[in-house]
Amino acid sequence: MVNFSLEGKTALITGASRGIGAALAKTLAEYGARCILVSRRIESLETVAEEIRENGGTADAIACNMGYTEQIKALFEEVKERFGRLDILVNNAAANPFFGQMIDADEGVWDKTHSVNLKGPFFMIQNAARLMKDSGGGAIVNVASVNGVRPGPFQGIYSITKAGLISMTQAFAKELASSNIRVNALLPGITETKFAKALIENKDFYNMAIQQVPMGRHAGPDEMAGAVLYLVSDAASFTTGTCIVCDGGYLA
Repeated sequence: MVNFSLEGKTALITGASRGIGAALAKTLAEYGARCILVSRRIESLETVAEEIRENGGTADAIACNMGYTEQIKALFEEVKERFGRLDILVNNAAANPFFGQMIDADEGVWDKTHSVNLKGPFFMIQNAARLMKDSGGGAIVNVASVNGVRPGPFQGIYSITKAGLISMTQAFAKELASSNIRVNALLPGITETKFAKALIENKDFYNMAIQQVPMGRHAGPDEMAGAVLYLVSDAASFTTGTCIVCDGGYLA
């Protein structure tokens, strides 16, 4: 039988306080993982953690800003001290502070987007891989975007970072394969999250965007969970360096 069980595994999910991150954390917990929920605000994380516990799962919350390497280092020191191991990392946290023409973007927008979307995941993987090697391997999933393949209108800088995250996924997959660490990416299409709220609520822009989606609708965060469950489970034991696209047919 195909094994999707995560019993005995410890999973760290960033950006877990809402949206896709919260949906992923709840699903991994349902399949037996002990989940470490990470985001900037501990209060929002505790709400998700409590929901997981009420459903019989195990979850802990730790605050960390992905844009600061010293906070990432402190995060993994705490993970090693409290949990002793890490089997799964889901890099879901992201920033998209600018919506407009790239020619009008300032340096601050560029720096913030790259700091959270590229530098953060890089050092998360670096630290996670060291822990995973100690316990014989692991699985990493980077939540990128279809915009990393086909840049979205008025989302140029964000799209550049997501293209970089796809490349980072492939590079780490090759480098870490010999350590039994698999690295893959999820590419969501239009999904109902805080980031997509402005797009979904702008009827003219939404109608234009949704016309390019053969399924004719946007996704809910829960619809990303199955793909990630596959990628982090033993069912994907021979899968690394790949991207699973969940976009309603947008890239087809």
